[in-house]
Amino acid sequence: MDPVGADPSAHPGPLTHLSLPDSSEARPQSGADGRSLPGSWTRSSPEPAAVLREGVRQCLQQQCEQTVRILHAKVAQKSYGNEKRFFCPPPCVYLAGPGWRVKPVQGQAHQAGETGPIVCGYMGLDGASGSAAETQKLNFEEQPDSREFGCAKTLYISDADKRKHFRLVLRLVLRGGRELGTFHSRLIKVISKPSQKKQSLKNTDLCISSGSKVSLFNRLRSQTVSTRYLSVEDGDFVASARQWAAFTLHLADEHCSQGDFPPREGYVHYGSLVQLICTVTGITLPPMIIRKVAKQCALLDVDEPISQLHKCAFQFPGGPPGGGGTYLCLATEKVVQFQASPCPKEANKAVLNDSSCWTIIGTESVEFSFSTSLACTREPVTPVPLISTLELSGGGDVATLELHGENLHAGLKVWFGEVEAETMFRSPRSLVCVVPDIAAFGSDWRWLRTPITVPVSLVRADGLFYPSAFSFTYTPEYSVRSGPPGASAPAADADALLQSIHHEFTRTNFHLFIQT
Repeated sequence: MDPVGADPSAHPGPLTHLSLPDSSEARPQSGADGRSLPGSWTRSSPEPAAVLREGVRQCLQQQCEQTVRILHAKVAQKSYGNEKRFFCPPPCVYLAGPGWRVKPVQGQAHQAGETGPIVCGYMGLDGASGSAAETQKLNFEEQPDSREFGCAKTLYISDADKRKHFRLVLRLVLRGGRELGTFHSRLIKVISKPSQKKQSLKNTDLCISSGSKVSLFNRLRSQTVSTRYLSVEDGDFVASARQWAAFTLHLADEHCSQGDFPPREGYVHYGSLVQLICTVTGITLPPMIIRKVAKQCALLDVDEPISQLHKCAFQFPGGPPGGGGTYLCLATEKVVQFQASPCPKEANKAVLNDSSCWTIIGTESVEFSFSTSLACTREPVTPVPLISTLELSGGGDVATLELHGENLHAGLKVWFGEVEAETMFRSPRSLVCVVPDIAAFGSDWRWLRTPITVPVSLVRADGLFYPSAFSFTYTPEYSVRSGPPGASAPAADADALLQSIHHEFTRTNFHLFIQT
């Protein structure tokens, strides 16, 4: 998921939460019809809440979430006239999670005699009419890792479309015709053609920064049918004709050994030492020097910033002096090394072959997670809320947590594990909730010695469950305090440790950590 504001992958510091009062000041306010008033705290009524809590507990234990992941390029080249410049790499969709294989709940069962795929997809551009000519049907295939994979190979944007940016729209339909939902990609920038000018950091729209995600593909003799994508299969780097992988491109430190390099910030320039890391498997290629390619030659003295859809080559460091160098190359579906030749006319060039010339392009991905196992509804699961950051505020008697993200609405409640929190809707990008008291997680909270970590999730009014990548950790304050009644005496060698540990979570002072 991509963040709105701060980077959710950054590890936040410890935060302090104080308990809720027993007064009614923070209790929910509702209208006569039971619906929440604008800007008011809300919580489910007691009887349905008990049933919902049991359902959330089962959902967390069984891990029956379903994930839709859309992977696509950051830029798309416009087609002119009758030509069709298909998006490259093609947008692809992965369906993951055990929930896709869970039997539907009552009210969602398939009709008898239905056969075929559980779900099918249709992808097109936002703002399009939705005709068959402008959308492409995705046929999902099961991968060895149990994920379902679908690819839209024939999408393009014509010169009649004057937009500078657009989004992809994915519509998923379950077997039997029920619509699961409509999912949108990140924004894609439209370009007329790859820039051949020397890039400047004054215009960074098309530059590639360290730590960003990229895709690499090779196209022999500029033929679309010969396109091969750098990918990873069974732990090996391959050149695949059907699937592509996203790699994190890091600037590497020349003075560090392989596998122990500190990533550096900044935009990537030609001549830099870089490392490619597969975003799914974590497998890496050795550090390589990225070179600009022109007329099938690697330019050894160019240090300008790298731009989208540039031709480039990857040179392995070292090699005999005066040689052309060794470069990353493909041989059919294998990834090998190619020994380049020095250019006889120009010393600052190395002669390559077609298979060692790669096109680089930035990529984006967006991930939607949900579970329909609790919901007895035929309503679409979209819009799926996306949480990007958490922000704690307050003190004294009440602490609140603000959830920043996308697609938030008044029908959502925040849950800490299997405990529902009082929730207030502020905007489509903000929900605020009251942090539950630690006592809500068990009657023996006073004598807990170890931290309690609970997942943070969202539940829609109809029972649709939305997990998140965030969790909450309650950590006890340490002090000397007696144990619970009837507890056995500690071992002799544990006396010193027990003297330094506070067995009790106080209701007025404990630490809260946000983890991603």
